[in-house]
Amino acid sequence: MLMHPFLNVPYSPSLENFLGGFDIYDREESLGVELSAYDPCCPLDREFLIFQFIIKRFAELSYRHKFILFSVLGDALDGDSSVFSEVLEHDPMSHSLLPLGWNEMKEPRAFFEDVYVKLSEAWVHDLYKASQEDFSTW
Repeated sequence: MLMHPFLNVPYSPSLENFLGGFDIYDREESLGVELSAYDPCCPLDREFLIFQFIIKRFAELSYRHKFILFSVLGDALDGDSSVFSEVLEHDPMSHSLLPLGWNEMKEPRAFFEDVYVKLSEAWVHDLYKASQEDFSTW
């Protein structure tokens, strides 16, 4: 079983992992202010956000971890679109917080579709390498 790269537990990412770089909890006055300058619905802003806060954040993952993470996103895109709105909803009991207004994103699926496209471009070699292996041996 593929283990988490930083913890001694099995690697089991979720859709929420893609939003971790945007978590402004206890950083509203720094990261929150920085992110407020960008509109995740604007294609140019979205491209920057994806590169800066997703692609760069996961750069150090192994090709296997990237493949599993990418597969989670692919599976979500193949499923019910409501999951994208749900993942953006604010949970007042959670110790995470997305930037103001992200929970009201008009087309959350489009945001995640762009993440998928950008990751497939950035990780093309890693994804290919992982796809050539027997996943059951991980």
